Amino acid sequence: MSSLHHEIAGPADAPVVLLGHSLGTDVRMWDAQVPALAQRFRVVRFDHRGQGRSPVPPGPYEIADLAGDVLALMDDLGIERAHHCGLSIGAMVAMWLGARAPGRVDRLVLLCTSAHHAPASAWADRAAAVLAAGTTEPVADSVVDRWLTPAFAAAHPQVRAVVRAWLVASPPAGYAACCGAIERMDLRGDLPRIAAPTLVVAAAGDPATPPEHQRLIADRIPGARLELLADAAHLATAEQPEAVTRLILEHLTEERSAMR
Repeated sequence: MSSLHHEIAGPADAPVVLLGHSLGTDVRMWDAQVPALAQRFRVVRFDHRGQGRSPVPPGPYEIADLAGDVLALMDDLGIERAHHCGLSIGAMVAMWLGARAPGRVDRLVLLCTSAHHAPASAWADRAAAVLAAGTTEPVADSVVDRWLTPAFAAAHPQVRAVVRAWLVASPPAGYAACCGAIERMDLRGDLPRIAAPTLVVAAAGDPATPPEHQRLIADRIPGARLELLADAAHLATAEQPEAVTRLILEHLTEERSAMR
């Protein structure tokens, strides 16, 4: 049985879209997208294990564990099949589901993510720093500086403060265990197995997962389409909310014949 914290919006009889957030955030990462999506879809956003208000089981975690949590949540809610949309680690989970549980996936939207996020040592070092301090505070500024472009952060200090607060509130043990899942992840061999119609979204100013990471994903998933946001960094949902919402809606509502 899933114990993931989740929030639901939209008509009960509408197609379902599940929203998975980035490492160090929570369901609030999707606040700007939910109102428009909920007009057309049953929107289920959730906190990954170890993040937000979900439980923090002992590590280590693997991407497969986080994906299993999503499948359990779908089972609990009586959802046989859904669209899956994720950013960063949320998209890593969505890729795993697309390759390993294709019967549960309709369409995929993969934002600002990677199928293999080297070097592994960087994730191990980040996890060690967080565990040693008992908080994500030591890594907060360096991480947030990769989430938002410098120009946007300077012009919107309140947004930077909010997303930094999300990160600092992240449970340190869960954050470190999720770092470990990314450290050991390699989904590159799974990508050709994904049959779901897939939109991959890159951000030109993203130093955390640069656009070449998304190009690799789009090249290896059959029929996938790549879109590039010119003025955004890793947390594109915050920096380009209208553009992200538009791209998601277009992909989830367009006719299949037009996509292939």
